[in-house]
Amino acid sequence: MKLHELRDNPGATKRKKRIGRGPGSGMGKMGGRGIKGQKSRSGVAINGYEGGQMPLYQRLPKRGFNKPNRKSYAVINLNIIQKFIDAGKLDAANVNEDTLVESGAVRRKLDGVRVLAKGEITAKATINVTGASKAAVEAVEKAGGSLTVASAAE
Repeated sequence: MKLHELRDNPGATKRKKRIGRGPGSGMGKMGGRGIKGQKSRSGVAINGYEGGQMPLYQRLPKRGFNKPNRKSYAVINLNIIQKFIDAGKLDAANVNEDTLVESGAVRRKLDGVRVLAKGEITAKATINVTGASKAAVEAVEKAGGSLTVASAAE
């Protein structure tokens, strides 16, 4: 085999379709756009337009409600807390929102930190946070620790 004999595998490359390059190309004259009309021209933007009829998304009633003052909590699972305690980044005797942020377990507090029960915790940890699921509280107490939820002032 020589350099001039190198070829790509058959079917590995496909020629680009050259639109508007004469009748022999099969895509000549109007270039597959049909005759006249808005879609045959450049700058078409008609998604959701129904020819002046009231569009479907406007005919349907509005549903739902977004609470403007809703609280957003940073979420952390028990297995992450355990991992950080094992790594020595967290002190099991005093786990609170500030220490979680300092250690990097939680990026930022937002309106508080909420502990969820994914994974398991084996350390006897004292945790003080804004919120926690019932399962998380049970899991921490089962491991011999305590999880207190500070009632956030509304």
